[in-house]
Amino acid sequence: MIVSKPVLFSAVQPSGNLTIGNYIGTMRHWSILQNNYDCFYCIADLHSLTVQKKNIDLKKSILDTLSFYLACGVDPKKSIIFIQSHVYQHTQLNWVLNCFSQFSELLRMTQFKAKRNIKNNYIKKTSVGLFNYPILMASDILLYQTNFVPVGRDQKQHIELTRDIANYFNSIYGNIFELPEPLINQYGSKIMSLLEPNKKMSKSDNNQNNVIFLLDDMNSIILKIKNAVTDSQIPAKIYYNKEQKPGISNLLEILSTVTNKEISVLSKELDGMLYSEFKNIVSDCLCKFLFKLQQSYYCYRNDESYLNKIILEGATQAQLKSQKVLSEVYYKLGLVPFF
Repeated sequence: MIVSKPVLFSAVQPSGNLTIGNYIGTMRHWSILQNNYDCFYCIADLHSLTVQKKNIDLKKSILDTLSFYLACGVDPKKSIIFIQSHVYQHTQLNWVLNCFSQFSELLRMTQFKAKRNIKNNYIKKTSVGLFNYPILMASDILLYQTNFVPVGRDQKQHIELTRDIANYFNSIYGNIFELPEPLINQYGSKIMSLLEPNKKMSKSDNNQNNVIFLLDDMNSIILKIKNAVTDSQIPAKIYYNKEQKPGISNLLEILSTVTNKEISVLSKELDGMLYSEFKNIVSDCLCKFLFKLQQSYYCYRNDESYLNKIILEGATQAQLKSQKVLSEVYYKLGLVPFF
């Protein structure tokens, strides 16, 4: 008897240069996860439309993102890699789930409240897409009967909303949707800004010195780490405590990832070291890691025919999987099937 693997779904927006936060929080786990799960790795181009930027070449960003997926070890023979807009079932289920979602629930989403521009209680230049995108995210997840979604702590609320929507639909029409569970790692689930370690590192940050991009040159990385905020504790002490030492803890999480060493081990090795020495180690290890990653990235990025082959095959596979769920949803709703 063939035992099916649990289904895992994960996605990244192609809305600009990917950061070390994207890698540590999500992408570094993908190559291992694909051995134990049926993995669907999505390039969420429709989500990226919520923030409109004229200077973003979306087609280029999509191919850049796909190349990083491959450089991070995602194997198209083991996993389904696809572009969100190529699988029309996502937007079709999105509309259905809109009708089973509560306006008040969307108003409570913390990421929407953080991103919208409010002045004198008037919401300015806030698109409906930004308000609605958690429903599209729920559609992304539920279409594949997903069991697990690797997310950062700041995304946990979206998985809870997805479960609420699925539960509501299931309570009316039967157990149609699987209820997904978040996969949250103890360390690295939320890499913080270098100069403002109390806020999340973001590729859209106006101050690029806050961010390590995966394609940064080595000199830039060294300078950014050198200027990263630590603290004024005398004598300098290097240990992990996000409340008391957010800057040091953030650098420890980055170092732990690129060296594959536990933070507890690193803390012992770095005991008694000056902050300047610690930063030199972080930048040296990070540069070596990103140099190797960039070499792999450019190898894939320079072969667009191979990338296009993956895109086509991934869309075909994802459509076949997602149509089964969408057809069942339509049947339960009483919608007339298309022959």
